[in-house]
Amino acid sequence: MNYSEPVRRLPKEHLNTYGAQLDIIQQQLELLDVRAPVEYANGQMPLSTNLPILSDAERSQVGLIYKQSGNAAATKLGEHLVSGDIRQQRIDAWKDYLTRHPQARIMCWRGGQRSRTAQHWLHEIGCDVDRVDGGFKALRTLTLLILDAAEVDPRPWAIVGGRTGTQKTVVIRALDNSIDLEGLANHRGSAFGAHATPQPTPITFEIALACRYAVQTNPALVLEDESRTIGRLALPLNLHARMQTAPIALIDAGLEQRIAHIEREYVTEPMDDGVASQHLENRLCEALGKISRRLGGVRHHDLARQLRAAFAGSASHSAWIKSLLVEYYDPMYDYQLKNKQERVAFRGSREEVLEYLRT
Repeated sequence: MNYSEPVRRLPKEHLNTYGAQLDIIQQQLELLDVRAPVEYANGQMPLSTNLPILSDAERSQVGLIYKQSGNAAATKLGEHLVSGDIRQQRIDAWKDYLTRHPQARIMCWRGGQRSRTAQHWLHEIGCDVDRVDGGFKALRTLTLLILDAAEVDPRPWAIVGGRTGTQKTVVIRALDNSIDLEGLANHRGSAFGAHATPQPTPITFEIALACRYAVQTNPALVLEDESRTIGRLALPLNLHARMQTAPIALIDAGLEQRIAHIEREYVTEPMDDGVASQHLENRLCEALGKISRRLGGVRHHDLARQLRAAFAGSASHSAWIKSLLVEYYDPMYDYQLKNKQERVAFRGSREEVLEYLRT
């Protein structure tokens, strides 16, 4: 296997220990995850599908018996709970999945009894599938090691910076050698950045980031300028520290252009997608409330009034967006930029920055 630069930086003992798991990540293989739904919800691999061998309730019962009477009794109860039609339904679901994803691997928490049992049941009907050694636990450990190796990544990194509304994420998504941190976090980074769908769990976010990083084979890496937290999720310390030393490509854009982009992304597109006007208004007012202390009482009250007037049709959305940018976001960004000025390697329009990063 020709490993990517991030993976090659792992200590040799880790490469030897986790060789099979590394292949799964580098080849971006699908995974049949037979853990219980509650385990899957807490943390999951990209390209994985949860088809549990035990439901949450069944797992709870088996776990209780295991503590009270040991493994043999727990195994006997599990076989009783998953028998007859229930067992057949689960086997059929696994077989259907593997028919559609013939390269997939099967796994449970530690690559132990549950995945071995499922593998055996499938073998009995002539459906053979490879099992993930060490299960989800081994893959999770490996992804943490990959993220730790970020601080010794010898490739050049570049950071896309710019004031709010300069379409930094648009540039990130147009590049092959980038990682979309906000996309992985399902959040646009600011107090107003929440989407209608929830963010992933911290474990799922870190795993997705590590897997994306591990397959990034380009000779340079581009990331968006982010604080340590994106919504309620935190970037790994080593990776964020590495970002703080990278040169910045700064996007310049006029105020009116930025206002139009923000109105389109935060107001027009959600309403076009079916978000009710009242719901969107309440959501934006709630986001405004999150920065009320920084705004101050008078300024927060005035912005909230402008926002509600826009949804009532007696004012434009551009009015409150302009006030928010000029009075809050721009001064805050300009202050932060003073501490990064020596790192600015290029600045220009969105198209110019995109061309610069491509070359």
